[in-house]
Amino acid sequence: MKRSLMKNEDDTESQKKDLKNKEKNQKRNKAISVAREMSIKVQHGKKDPGETVVSYRQTSLVQRPDHRRRSEEQKFHLSSLPSPLTPTPVCSSSSSSPFWDSPSNSISTNNEHKMMSSDKERFLAEFGDDYGYPKGPKSIDQIRYTEFKRLNGTVYLDHAGATLYSELQMEAVFRDLTSNLYGNPHSRSDSSMATANIVRECRQKVLDYFNASAKEYKCIFTSGATAALKLVGETFPWSSQSCFTYTMDNHNSVIGLREYALNHDASVSAIELEETVDHTLPSKNRPSIKISQHPLLGRKGTKLREKDFTGNCFVNWIIAYPFRNAGKAFHLFAFPSECNFSGAKFSLDLVRTVKEQSEGNFGDLPFRKGRWFVLIDAAKGCTTDPPDLSKFPADFVVMSFYKLFGYPTGLGALLVRSEATKLMKKTYFSGGTVEASIADMDYVKYRDTAEELFEDGTASFLSIVSIRHGFNLLNTLTVSAVSRHIASLATYLRRTLLGLKHDTGARACVLYGGNVSSKMGSIISFNLKRSDGSWIGYHEVEKLASLSGIQLRTGCFCNPGACARYLGLSHLELLSNIEAGHVCWDDNDIINGKPTGAVRVSFGYMSTFEDAKTFVDFIVNSFVSIPSLVRHGVCLEKCSRSVVGLLYDREWLLKSHGGEILTQKRVPDLSLIKTYIDLNSGVLMVESPRCTGKLKINLESEYCPRRRETMDLNAQRFDVDSCTEDIDRWFSKAIAQPCMLLRCSSSKYCLNNRGGARVCRDVESSLSFVNEAQFLLISEASLSDLNTRLCSKVKNGRALLQVSATRFRPNLVISGGKPYDEDEWTRIRIGNNAFTSLGGCNRCQMINFYHQGGQVLKSNEPLATLASYRRAKGRILFGILLRRDISNGSSQEFQSWLHVGQQVHAD
Repeated sequence: MKRSLMKNEDDTESQKKDLKNKEKNQKRNKAISVAREMSIKVQHGKKDPGETVVSYRQTSLVQRPDHRRRSEEQKFHLSSLPSPLTPTPVCSSSSSSPFWDSPSNSISTNNEHKMMSSDKERFLAEFGDDYGYPKGPKSIDQIRYTEFKRLNGTVYLDHAGATLYSELQMEAVFRDLTSNLYGNPHSRSDSSMATANIVRECRQKVLDYFNASAKEYKCIFTSGATAALKLVGETFPWSSQSCFTYTMDNHNSVIGLREYALNHDASVSAIELEETVDHTLPSKNRPSIKISQHPLLGRKGTKLREKDFTGNCFVNWIIAYPFRNAGKAFHLFAFPSECNFSGAKFSLDLVRTVKEQSEGNFGDLPFRKGRWFVLIDAAKGCTTDPPDLSKFPADFVVMSFYKLFGYPTGLGALLVRSEATKLMKKTYFSGGTVEASIADMDYVKYRDTAEELFEDGTASFLSIVSIRHGFNLLNTLTVSAVSRHIASLATYLRRTLLGLKHDTGARACVLYGGNVSSKMGSIISFNLKRSDGSWIGYHEVEKLASLSGIQLRTGCFCNPGACARYLGLSHLELLSNIEAGHVCWDDNDIINGKPTGAVRVSFGYMSTFEDAKTFVDFIVNSFVSIPSLVRHGVCLEKCSRSVVGLLYDREWLLKSHGGEILTQKRVPDLSLIKTYIDLNSGVLMVESPRCTGKLKINLESEYCPRRRETMDLNAQRFDVDSCTEDIDRWFSKAIAQPCMLLRCSSSKYCLNNRGGARVCRDVESSLSFVNEAQFLLISEASLSDLNTRLCSKVKNGRALLQVSATRFRPNLVISGGKPYDEDEWTRIRIGNNAFTSLGGCNRCQMINFYHQGGQVLKSNEPLATLASYRRAKGRILFGILLRRDISNGSSQEFQSWLHVGQQVHAD
């Protein structure tokens, strides 16, 4: 029944309020209805033009059940002796191409879609006004469907590393570059003058993005944010009275500025900032900053004093010379607008605090007098909250454009206050930076404008032209809308991760940088714990995420200060980890029971709720305890066993001319090389589809090394021999890059890496080029079980192809017994040869490479399936590693033979 809205004057205000709330609820219900409708269309496979159809998936990873102990000796048979020198064959099938099941492309059940729809309804009920650009020209689903088609099946969560370019953006760039003529802006031709005008236009766009006046600021294009920082370090007016102060949460590229300061005999200090609130002041004046100063650094005229190992400080620098009058000194203070490790945002009030009240706030610093300049690293923060330079007049601001809109890479900018440019000291000059110079006379006249003076050489003008299209894209969405959209996703994910608990009640996730707060950016940094309280290594998370089609980042993210602070690592622990072999980008994620880095996910303007929910499901299914739950082998009839393993086995490697070891992981085309060993003639035959003839290498009599050298590999020290130039040329052609073939002459000893860094497990034997042990054994029964599981997976109505034993590059394959009986073996005997088990073999993505049409391709299988039931303590196990046993040093042990068909006796 229709009712009148006007009854009397007293009800007017109340009715207006009710009407406003009703309209708001209708708008929210409409958003929820759209989400529900999309979910229904996904379930039934319907798709309307212009609408996004998202496939959701949920993988279930359960722990491998314990296997029964063997109470008596059992007999097996040696099935084959594959050599690891040649590639894995493609599985035979009537199908012309293998069908692998990618977790990111799995067909979801209706229940999963309903769960996703229900979760999204709750999400939109809270964030519907901010998520998805409700007032923009396109919804988030339309943006993903029309501009990011390449993300189908992939969850990309590393926008802090590099956000993604839009396909429409790249089409606009391509049309621009193919429709217009752009010349070198240092010339005076029509095309060059047109380019110069567009470069000026782009400078203004950058200034506008930061709300900076062209009169107050200059925009200097660089090759990136790091190059912009380097330019500041090279031109800042350092002196022995200067002080460089930076926050501990800075990127390495900012911390590196201290080298310029220290080389000028300046002082360097790292500080930590904590925002406090004084409740006695009016609300607008309440925030204040508490400063914790780390030991002062100096280089010249300093001495080093060791400190007792009772605290977190390993060494303490003491300035030896007296502090001098620094009233006319220039100091630099640097901080990030957003920490790239934790996502914590810094108050931009620091700019005025440092510039106007430095003497009061930095009273404990020796060089408090003088003029302070402020540098903001906005490379991460400007994606959602660019500093407003009209309100916060920093002297230097650095940024990179690929962080904003994905393309172009290799281009950044330094924004400098006009008065600061007058103090910057230019040393080097180049083309474009001078008005005149005389070749044989000490005379040079620099250009007047800061942009021309500090942009050495020809600017990357085609890249500069391209940023117009990136800014056009952001302007259609607006920065504030992007910020709200990303904040809604980040808040949802932080809140969800914080709430994850194991069935024991223990928290599963530790977040860094704060909880759910408006002062957090798009980054969520965390580590995971098992139900027993032990840490889960970030490398395990990264490996399983990759198998699930999720792209993220792990480690310390080039931010050592924030990493050490949040992880609670002392100087002594940091130095101990380094001495143990831990370096950036390695796999040593847990040392002495403590994580060495973290997992980081971050959102971009095109991220969706489905991205966040898929990631949550991955974490829950993979790591939260809940109730219930080579290449081709040459199969030999017999093979001699040498002191380091099977004869000629794993004796060879390829090394680039730059010294890099070329593994199949780095050069997948290595798997195209096929080998054959003629034991009677002692010849190794090698062939490649890229080479016309077969390569013959005489293994004994005619083998004459060119050069012998010593090298360290896999925590083992080796004497290696180089082969002839003809052999090197053949392999260089086979893998399409210059390389040399090396052969192991002898291994000396296993290096002792302390503190949990990766070492070879077989520390008692002489080894050839192996990662951990001489022998790798797999069981045909276990392989059959794996293939059965692969066959149970269906993609596009077809079962997955099976994998062969050679996919795992073993040198011993046995038949008989039950699947995974080998897990419980401690010793085995084959003929008169005895072996000791060193435990399961941890598998990596190498087993996912396969051949098709003469190319090496990569899928998610079989590692994804193995991860679902063979994962234990962060390792995905298949097969066991063996060490041969030597009895009384008998030489017969080194020359005994293994035969196909021999019985295998296991204990």
